Amino acid sequence: MSAEALARLATDRVDHRFKGLPPDAEGLTVGELAAQRRDLFTGGFTTPVLALSAERLTHNLELMETYAARHGLAFAPHGKTSMAPQLFQRQLEHGAWGITLAVPHQVRVAREFGIQRVFLANELVDAAALRHIAADLAADPGYRFICYVDSVRGVELMDAALRGTPRPVDVVVELAAGEGARTGVRTEEECAAVADAVAATPTLRLVGVAGYEGEVPRADSERVHAWLRRLVALAVDFDRAGRFKDAGEIVVSAGGSAWFDAVADVFAGIPDLSLPVLKLLRSGAYVSHDDGHYRRLTPFARVPEEGALHPAFRLWTQIVSRPSPGQAFANAGKRDAAYDLDLPLAQVVRDAGSGEIRDAAGIEVTALSDQHAWLRTAPEAELEVGDWVGLGLSHPCTSFDKWQLIPLVEADGTVVDYIRTFF
Repeated sequence: MSAEALARLATDRVDHRFKGLPPDAEGLTVGELAAQRRDLFTGGFTTPVLALSAERLTHNLELMETYAARHGLAFAPHGKTSMAPQLFQRQLEHGAWGITLAVPHQVRVAREFGIQRVFLANELVDAAALRHIAADLAADPGYRFICYVDSVRGVELMDAALRGTPRPVDVVVELAAGEGARTGVRTEEECAAVADAVAATPTLRLVGVAGYEGEVPRADSERVHAWLRRLVALAVDFDRAGRFKDAGEIVVSAGGSAWFDAVADVFAGIPDLSLPVLKLLRSGAYVSHDDGHYRRLTPFARVPEEGALHPAFRLWTQIVSRPSPGQAFANAGKRDAAYDLDLPLAQVVRDAGSGEIRDAAGIEVTALSDQHAWLRTAPEAELEVGDWVGLGLSHPCTSFDKWQLIPLVEADGTVVDYIRTFF
């Protein structure tokens, strides 16, 4: 990555763009504010404010690095989760092969910060974006870019946009996860037709096969394993037919955040092929994990002997109304908290007077308005106007995107850095 581009993030000025930061930090650079090592609770931060645990982030990075290495997998974590170049850098430092992305804008962000290996988990048919990527490939011999193809029509559009470019774009055929699943080619016969279309163009080079097992209909272990075996068989069949003769290596890629244990299991059985095989896992939500959706779905719940991810986000919000013994309102809502999969969970309360932090017993988030959390409070709940409530969140991808600058906080409350996102 580009150390210079990352360093520039610290020179940005703290101002009204960034929610939750101390008003008296206006005009400081982000680096200057970080150097002050302020306390999240007493250093002037305003609510709501999202905090990312420094220790839990490091734990998650180390765990997935170890997991991928143990199972012989290359790792290209999905960057659309965080869109945070500082976290991309940490992921690369912890063994990532490259970064997976979803749309052209995300690729531009990654390249601005010097990412040299990008896997685009989508068919790319936008002519302007293709020409931009082709120019970038031509200018940088060390840049590796791979994207999906999932239709003959898509191949035709890509070829038309790329005519005259000096480097072919590497592509993998996306095998759909089943009838009625999201994107991808539905049958092996259609996959062969797409591969034939790629071979007929001078602008594209077929280097592998890929897909997303998280879209398998009525997913369970048996169905996911069966689809992954189809993906591997497709790679074997393509290799026997000589479709990868110009590839250099054969890419076989899958892996969301719910079934990477199945990916590791099936990919371990990939036979020797005519070229080295890059077994590429793409899980992304692990970086912060969560207190809801992925806590329930993570493979580490099925294989606890391999470790456990730790939820690293906590959204701090303040009680601004206590209209009755059974109800309270906090000042964080849909603009601040992920809510597409689950409502936030009240975890802890920080007493406004003493500063003591205690369990949020008897407190439940029942709804979110744009800027309010609706709380139901049981008789045992100790809660007053002015108290801070720490909320656990579900779904990292829609937590990161609500915050442009996220304090990175140590366990004692010290803010040691600020994570910039680009959505």
